Amino acid sequence: MSWGAMGIQLLGGLALFLFGMEQMASSLKAVAGKGMKGILARLTANRFMGAITGAFITAVIQSSSVTTILIVGFISAGLISFSQSICIIMGANIGTTITAQIIAFKITDASMLMIAIGFSMLFFIKQEKIKLYGGILMGLGMVFFGMTIMSQAMEPLRNYPPFLNLMMQMSSPLISILIAAAFTGLVQSSSATTGIIIVMATQGFISLPTGIALAFGANVGTCITAFLASIGKPREAVRAAVVHILFNIFGVLLWLGFIDQLAQFVSWFSPSYEMLTGAAKMAAETPRQIANAHTLFNIANTLIFIGFTSQFARLVERLIPDSPMEESISTAPKFLNEELISTPSLALDRTRLEIGQMGEQVKTMLAQVMPTILSGSRVSLNQIAAMDDAVDITYRNVITYLGQISKQSLTNDQNHEFTAFMGAANNLEYIGDIIETDLVELGHKRLDEDVTISQNTQEVLINLHETVSKAVDLAIQAAIENDHEAAQQVITMKASINRQADAAALYEAKRLVAEEPKRLQAYTIEMDAIEKLKRIYYFAKRIAKTSTLDKKPQHCD
Repeated sequence: MSWGAMGIQLLGGLALFLFGMEQMASSLKAVAGKGMKGILARLTANRFMGAITGAFITAVIQSSSVTTILIVGFISAGLISFSQSICIIMGANIGTTITAQIIAFKITDASMLMIAIGFSMLFFIKQEKIKLYGGILMGLGMVFFGMTIMSQAMEPLRNYPPFLNLMMQMSSPLISILIAAAFTGLVQSSSATTGIIIVMATQGFISLPTGIALAFGANVGTCITAFLASIGKPREAVRAAVVHILFNIFGVLLWLGFIDQLAQFVSWFSPSYEMLTGAAKMAAETPRQIANAHTLFNIANTLIFIGFTSQFARLVERLIPDSPMEESISTAPKFLNEELISTPSLALDRTRLEIGQMGEQVKTMLAQVMPTILSGSRVSLNQIAAMDDAVDITYRNVITYLGQISKQSLTNDQNHEFTAFMGAANNLEYIGDIIETDLVELGHKRLDEDVTISQNTQEVLINLHETVSKAVDLAIQAAIENDHEAAQQVITMKASINRQADAAALYEAKRLVAEEPKRLQAYTIEMDAIEKLKRIYYFAKRIAKTSTLDKKPQHCD
């Protein structure tokens, strides 16, 4: 036994297998990214549709943990209830079995051809979609090639008595479940574990019942990823992780005493090779049987438990109750999640939600600032200025997150989204700064100089302020909803706002000669307010123009 050569071959094959899975999943995410967003955005209260959605998304993402993280964001955004999310988490387990089904097909001989064709599509064809399909094919070929190398590395172990004795000890279901759970927790991927289980089955090292028990363990081990991801997160994240853990553990416990019966059932409908005998027959039949048992187990569990989502929700809410002392951390982003960075389409969607929150913060400041400038107190002015701290924090979170997204491989559409979101964040930050430093300062100046703004002048300024506020609202809508009609409205408002501003300036010029106390000081404050409102509209227009860019940069006048 050449242990060194065997170890290198085994680790090299595992590296190719895992890298191929990553390549395949990355290209799948890019191809199906918009579809995933659309499906998630149209989640319904129907439990079965929720389970199908969870299965589909997980099949594309190849991570039930990431699906759980996505669901937490939708709960936080108020798009679905916690009870509704449970059926989606249940369906996620079905999605993870797709990899095992693909791997169980005996097409390893075609792996080099798949790599060659995929490489050609990826590096010699310029069309972006074809390149992505090439990435999927090349990744799949590397998965099968890695399996071939691992299988060849394990072949000498067929005649090594100590290893065969170790495999005999794994006939205990409990030991098999614990080993697979520990390994899955270590590699953070149940798909990788089931792939290795199938490789072992192709060499005839494990029986069908042992393979089923190992697959059960992979289901339990994948919960570790979701649990670790929930540490330090809001209550909804912890609850979703606990649902994932309880569902998988309950499912394994339910079937623990029926492994032999499940093995007999999948043997009945899976392909058989009567011409083979002994280890050869087991090596030919067991991989497909394990994959089928894995899928059947997860589908059956979903169908069994899907009627008890309300009870699951109540149980988890009792285990993880709301804390009356818990307060939201103002420095933490509400929607951004590090685990989604590797899936740019979903990460950009979370950026959209975070920019929406930033827009709400800016809109609140803008709505309050003009009445406060004209007649508010210092306390009110300071409160508005303090609101910009939240805007600054959200801005930093968004820019940092976008910086991480930019390191990923982005499609043309994703680059367009990235540019629009970066522009929206920057321009919202500028608007927040104008309110905090310039407009609030005008309010303090009014109080310092003891200036009173006349009722007629207040109406003129408030009318202009309302028009500019509407432009900001529409610009934010254009940015976060990709609403070209709203963007066009903002751009066409330029002439109207200029007319209002000119009329206000003319009114101020006529008022300058009025015999009122401190008329000059009032005039200066009022004209500065007009100019700052025009400046805010300028940045709103920039947001609108950025959101309507195609692929070519445009300049904002």
